[in-house]
Amino acid sequence: MAVDSPVAQLIRAHRLRPIELLPWVVAAAAYFLASGYLPLGSQIMIMILFALSLDLVLGYAGIVTLGQAAFFGVGAYAAGIYSVHVSGEPLSGLIVGAAAAAIVGVVSGAIILRTSGLTLLMLTLAITSLLEAAANDATAITGGNDGLQGVAINPVLGLFDFDLYGRTAYLYCLAVLFIAWLFVRRLVHSPFGQSLVGIRENAVRMHAIGTPVRHRLLTAYTISAALAGVAGALLTQTTQFVGLTVLSFERSGEIVIMLVLGGTGRIYGAFLGAAIYMIAQDQLAEADPVFWDFWIGLLLVLIVLFARGGILGLMDRLLSMVPRRR
Repeated sequence: MAVDSPVAQLIRAHRLRPIELLPWVVAAAAYFLASGYLPLGSQIMIMILFALSLDLVLGYAGIVTLGQAAFFGVGAYAAGIYSVHVSGEPLSGLIVGAAAAAIVGVVSGAIILRTSGLTLLMLTLAITSLLEAAANDATAITGGNDGLQGVAINPVLGLFDFDLYGRTAYLYCLAVLFIAWLFVRRLVHSPFGQSLVGIRENAVRMHAIGTPVRHRLLTAYTISAALAGVAGALLTQTTQFVGLTVLSFERSGEIVIMLVLGGTGRIYGAFLGAAIYMIAQDQLAEADPVFWDFWIGLLLVLIVLFARGGILGLMDRLLSMVPRRR
């Protein structure tokens, strides 16, 4: 039997499979069949994009972080400040949010990626705490505890207003997520993405064969920061408000839970985990407003104990038990 070359394997992995269209079919159907939940749908898509940014560094590059909210919050505040003081044009606001988060990512990454293990984990958490404290103190710029007021977003492309029913916000988030998905999908199936997997598995060996390990990690960290900044900017634009919660440790913890729930190192783990978490949170908070987080925690414990690799890993094992035709 002939063995495919690495290039042929990359080309085959990069081909779009019909099953990969399922999330977009579901999103399109939800727009027409669940019009009363469009604001929740927008939030889900923002969290999916946020989880994708985390998966790039945690799932593919193996950078363990609890500070992804730093980039999410920087993007959110940058887009809000840009709207208040410069322009409410949404697309340029996304670029500003991505650029601001990328700058923070490359500067902080150049420092913290020299470390590893627990030290790296604590440094990512410390950077988020420092930015949250700075945003709280800079009341004249960020609004402090009261949040940034006066955020006004112009119609998308000058044509589509952000309506009260969330239709424009939903389609806007869907379009941005789709573009980000295409970019991330192409990235992880490229030689660069495969080198990140190799670094995750054995950084010493990758360094020995001539791979610029630190440079690759810093590049991935910066790209991840930019994607998280876009997600934060989307949140600001769709809610027309930004507060200190975008920089909170809880925000970082939630996105890690979503990714672990769906499955790390799998693009669609971000889709599945974020959607399940957000829907479960919405339903459980309505059914049990006091102890809803207990049920979320119980679900996560069960996934970690009995579904290693998240829900996608569990699905893979179940499918492997189904006999296939020769």
